[in-house]
Amino acid sequence: MSLTINIYYTGKDGAAKKFVKEMYERGIVDRVRNEKGNEKYEYFFPLEDSETVLLIDRWENEEALDNHHKTEMMKEIAELRKKYPLSMRVEKFIEEK
Repeated sequence: MSLTINIYYTGKDGAAKKFVKEMYERGIVDRVRNEKGNEKYEYFFPLEDSETVLLIDRWENEEALDNHHKTEMMKEIAELRKKYPLSMRVEKFIEEK
């Protein structure tokens, strides 16, 4: 079983893109990608909405995702969401094998 989480971050005045830039600059993206059970962690920019960024986050199983949510990185990510006041919309997909 794999889990795919789509997170849409939306802000104003380029805040979502600034958020992603800082995620890379702080090394958070690489750290998440190197976590056990992470299969994908990629950002995309929708052509029709310049104030939104889509994160596609894929995990081996629920346990790997739960472990990720317990990391210090989650605190860093939450701080950045506050710094660049972003709203979030989340979609979760479960792939049965």
